[in-house]
Amino acid sequence: MKKLTLTLTSLAMMFGVMAAPVATVHASAADDIRQSVDDINDGNDTSLQEGIKTIVNMMLFILGAIAVIMIIIGGIRYATSNGDASNIKAAKDIVLYAVVGLVVAILAYAIVNFVLDAFSGNG
Repeated sequence: MKKLTLTLTSLAMMFGVMAAPVATVHASAADDIRQSVDDINDGNDTSLQEGIKTIVNMMLFILGAIAVIMIIIGGIRYATSNGDASNIKAAKDIVLYAVVGLVVAILAYAIVNFVLDAFSGNG
């Protein structure tokens, strides 16, 4: 029961921290998508690519911020584990998963940019 409570508390904290930036990013992303659709209708495809790049950059920024927060949480849990092996393992897992998530996000960013450049003829 304690582990469930801790997990739910951690999730609530993460969603609380993420709520404000997501609302701001959502409005900005919606404007970018609207502009991209308008430009496609006008025959300008480069703005669609710029819109996609903008959205991917915003998502990468959000994921980076979440990864940093999770690494800090893992470090705090590691420091406060008092030598308990299960708490140490949980803290190390949090840090590991945050780093792996960050690496996957960076790879996804690279793949999206590669594909966009390949289709635009800039690559």
